[in-house]
This record gives sequence, C-alpha cells and structure tokens, in this order.
Amino acid sequence: MDPDSITQASDGINEKLKEVSGAQPECTIYRVHRHLRDLNPKAYEPEVIAIGPYHNNSEHLKRMERHKLRYLKQLLVTNDPPDDVGRYVAAVSRVEAEARRCYADLPETLTPAEFVQMLVLDGCFIVQLVRKFETVILREENDPIFQMNWMINSLQRDLMLFENQLPFFILCELYDLIAAPNQHSRFWCLLFKFFISLYPGRGSKPMPIVDPRQVKHLLDFLHQSWLPPPRCSGGGSSHQVITLGKRLRFISTATRLQDALVMFTNRSRGETLFDVRFEKGVMTMAPLTIEDRTESFLQNLIAYEQYFEHNQNNFVTDYVKFLACIVDSSMDVEILSRKGIIHNWLGDEHKVAEMVNKLGDSVAEPGNSFVYAKMFEDVHRHCGKRTNMWMANSIRIYFNRPLSTLTLVIGLVGVYLAVMQTVFSVLQYNQGKK
Repeated sequence: MDPDSITQASDGINEKLKEVSGAQPECTIYRVHRHLRDLNPKAYEPEVIAIGPYHNNSEHLKRMERHKLRYLKQLLVTNDPPDDVGRYVAAVSRVEAEARRCYADLPETLTPAEFVQMLVLDGCFIVQLVRKFETVILREENDPIFQMNWMINSLQRDLMLFENQLPFFILCELYDLIAAPNQHSRFWCLLFKFFISLYPGRGSKPMPIVDPRQVKHLLDFLHQSWLPPPRCSGGGSSHQVITLGKRLRFISTATRLQDALVMFTNRSRGETLFDVRFEKGVMTMAPLTIEDRTESFLQNLIAYEQYFEHNQNNFVTDYVKFLACIVDSSMDVEILSRKGIIHNWLGDEHKVAEMVNKLGDSVAEPGNSFVYAKMFEDVHRHCGKRTNMWMANSIRIYFNRPLSTLTLVIGLVGVYLAVMQTVFSVLQYNQGKK
C-alpha cells in the first residue's frame, strides 16, 4: 500500500473514532438479537399496541394510537380544573436526555419533540390503564378496552415485551402528576395487580419499594417481582454452582426418569415455581400453568436475562433449561400433567412439548451459577445405581417392544411351569418311597 493510501485509511479510522464515546452507554431497552428472534419472531412482537420507538411504525398497531389520545383527553378534561398537557410535557422534557440514553437503537430521525410526545402519550396511557383496571369508576362508559377480555389479555402481554418498553422512571414521573406525588408504592401495587395473571407459576409478589431508577422498565419490574429459588434469594438450600472446569451432565426426560424409578410429585406448598427438589428418588415441582401467553412471557424474560446476565440472577433461563431436559415429547407432558405439575390450558400435549423445546433452543449452555447443578448430579447418582439401571433397561427393552414383551411373558410362564413340574416330581418321588 502506498503512503497516500495509508494516510487516507488512518484518517478515516480517526474520524470514526471521534464519534465513539469513551464509556459504554448504560442502555436498558434493546432490540432482540437475530439468534433469539429467528427462533420465534412472534414472541417479541406486539399484537395490539406499540410502546416506545421500536414498533411505532407497524401498520397493524396504528389503531391503538386513537385509544392513547382518547385516554389522555379524558385524563385532562376530567380534572377539576381541566389539566394542561404542557405540564406533562415539561416534566418529561426535563429527563428527555436520560430517557434517550436508555435506548440502544433509537432512530436517528426521531427529534427531541417527537420523542417527548411519544413518551407522554405512551406513558399516560399505561398509567391510566392500570388505574382503570383497579378502579371501575375511572372508566368511560362503553370503553372498548374493558368491554373485551381478549383486549386486556393482549395488552398485558404486549406491555411486558422486551422491545416494547419505556424507562420506568418516566412512568413514575407521570404517575406523580396524574395521581399523587411520591406514591410509588401505590403505583407499583397497581402494576402488579394488572400483570399478575401473566405469571405461569407461584412466587410473584410486589417488589419492595426502591428508587424508581433501580427498575429499568416493566419487564424488569415483573422479573424483580418473581421470587427466585432459595439460593438466589440468600436462603439456605441444597443448590450449588458448577465447579469450574467440570461439564454439566443434563438429565433425561420425564419418561426415562420414570423408567429409572424417579417419582414426580407436585409441590402443593412452597414459595416459588423455581424451587425444584430431588430427594430419595422423588422430584418435587411446583405447578406450572401453560396458556397462550406463556411462551412469549418466558421468552422475553429469557431475552432480558441474556442482556443483563451480569446480574447473576438468571433463574428463569435456568428453569427453562431444566424444563427442556425433562420435557421432549407429549408422553413427558402427559406424565407431568397426571401428577398435577403441568396445567395444560393449550389442550394439545404435543403443542406444550413443542413450546418447551422451542424455549430450550433459545437458551445457551448454563454458566457456572446454574441453579440446578447439584440436583442434576443427584439425579444422575440415583439413576446410576445398578438396580435402577437394570429396571430402566428391562422396561426399555421389553415393554417398548410388543414381541419382546410376549417373549418375556412366555419365558416367565415356562419357568413357572418347569418349577411346578419339578416340585410335583419331588413330591411324587417322596410318596413312592413311603
């Protein structure tokens, strides 16, 4: 390369370096990366409403923009005296720069005025929606959102999506103006009541009151409101991390484990879905409800944990990895359903198995802090006992093959008849001697 070309290349790189800030910005709202999205694009896409900048140009979501404006207008005119939208715009404008830094992929064409307008409309809609959900008197007569159950279900799903978020402190700023200042405990209670039906298992409760800036967005709020396994929350437990340099051995499906004399039972009492126990050949699990929104809910929580895995609190990802191990086919779903562990609202057991497999594909190899590492080792130790291995092999060889089963039965009958014939011969011989 000639000297002029070297100079041009160096100058070009230096110009680009000037555009890069020294510190990595603390973003909290991302677009889902392609690897996750390609596995199940619909799990991350809103059905009825766009919140924030990532989906606001989607044509099928435009209809909800009128509902946002209607909610804001109702909010302004029902106050006494009527409120001024400029008050909300001014409050959000003061934190506009901070809110802008929360987005990793903000469109360059979005002006500060457009950005603030979006934050106000979307934020006021969310605040009013959860207030109306709790207090019927706040609803307009014939409000279509509350006349159709499917609409509330879809809104609950859409408002938790990883890409469909506003910074949490924006919601708190607007709630202070709309309802009452510094009543964040009340606001968080309203949010929790609105979203509670999304949780597919027990262990959810309103998170403790902290600085609003310690909560990233609504999906983070839901994650922090779901109790992790005892090890993650600091309580005593048999859970332990994977030893460095040691490869984790995954456990088999529910069908194979049952063949190896593992019993499954549901945990009627317990604090959280994620507290799975294995003791003396019995695996105890809390009930898991699977319905239409479960896949999207878990998928978005997995995405959240992957982007913020430095928090070392990936209990949803670890649980899904465990679930993907024991559920591979409709037979596994049937076993767990009979035991009251899976509550199948989809109806089709094959669909449940397919959903779990798809969730498992989105999860990377567990890290050193895998919650169920010790439990996996205990299961392997149990299944590795000679009697359990013999029983599993016998069941697999004979009872999965009709011809082999018939051969086994005939053989056992033959042995029985031979033994009985020998006994009778001995008895006759003894009688003859007498």
